[in-house]
Amino acid sequence: MKASDLRAQTTDQLRDSLTQLKKEQFNLRFQKATGQLESTGRVREVRRDIARILQVLGDRAKAPAQG
Repeated sequence: MKASDLRAQTTDQLRDSLTQLKKEQFNLRFQKATGQLESTGRVREVRRDIARILQVLGDRAKAPAQG
């Protein structure tokens, strides 16, 4: 997921994506704890995608305040 793709989405779409990624992150942690995790790289991808979404949402929140 690229930051430019995220900026093109609406805030509601970003929040939905964030919710889905957090659920996936929980499931991946659960799989890791039980020894069933096969794609360990996906944990890193999900964590970074969550960070990108939070960054875009934060930028949008700050934009009106800067005027």
